[in-house]
Amino acid sequence: MKIAVVEGDGIGHEVIPVARRALEVLRPDFEFFPVEVGYGKWQRCGQAMTEEDMEALKSADAILFGAITTPPDPDYRSVIVQIRKTLDLYANIRPVSGKGFDIIIVRENTEGLYSGMEKIEKDSACTVRCITRKGSERIARCACRLVKSRRELTIGHKANVLKSDVFFRDICIAEAQRANVPFRECYIDALCLDILQHPEKYDVILTENMFGDIVSDVAAFLVGGLGMLPSGNLGDRYALFEPVHGSAPDIAGRNIANPVAALRSAAMLLSYRANDRTGAAAIEEAIQQVLARGIRTKDLGGSATTTEFGDQVIRELARRSRT
Repeated sequence: MKIAVVEGDGIGHEVIPVARRALEVLRPDFEFFPVEVGYGKWQRCGQAMTEEDMEALKSADAILFGAITTPPDPDYRSVIVQIRKTLDLYANIRPVSGKGFDIIIVRENTEGLYSGMEKIEKDSACTVRCITRKGSERIARCACRLVKSRRELTIGHKANVLKSDVFFRDICIAEAQRANVPFRECYIDALCLDILQHPEKYDVILTENMFGDIVSDVAAFLVGGLGMLPSGNLGDRYALFEPVHGSAPDIAGRNIANPVAALRSAAMLLSYRANDRTGAAAIEEAIQQVLARGIRTKDLGGSATTTEFGDQVIRELARRSRT
């Protein structure tokens, strides 16, 4: 497999090399090549991403992605949003697992308020929230496929206020009924609270774009913060795997970022793209072994640096690969 490696900006330069090393230990048959996009490139070249960069991403079998700082230019769209739209990565899969709960958040990834239909004028700004039948049907089908091997679907929405959510909710319910999977619905604000109080009640959660972003960030509290959560951006042809966290410029360059989310994103790449569940499990087991030894980064109450934590995980993976 050919893997495009996009470190991006900020702590992406620190955590993505750890994830790449894990993949290199487990899969020496993989071929890696770098693609530079983001704020750093914009500062040097005046463009955060070129057509050539996009073609390079298209040539990969999978993309391992870090974090991007959006240039401070009102005419610039988020680089990751551009990539999701261009590659039609319509399904954002965000697992959140801990003691007594195992949740998968399925977020529509190309529509809603993040679809880029915006304008800023002197006295007003407008962002269009467009939700389509095609987009809603395919993300609902994706969620229903996951429920088939699990328990129940929860459809998160705000249909009591937003007509576009009435549209989204009704389509998702119809797809769940067609797939014969058990489902319930919940207002997204109530869901954000209840998932913190009773995470064991939830299995697969389905939402539109922005609500999925919010509820997954809320759920990060359950497992120690954004530094712990991975995500997969999946389409019919392309796939991109990235930590849920951003570029964190306030801690960038200090070697204190938590690489667990990046490592787990690498594990998702193995599981979802390479059909290598053994390798994916090995990464998670190595992370758990290192945490069990009390080796933790600052955000988890420890003192280990990014490099120290990453080295311990790589050593554990190397040991396992030899036995």
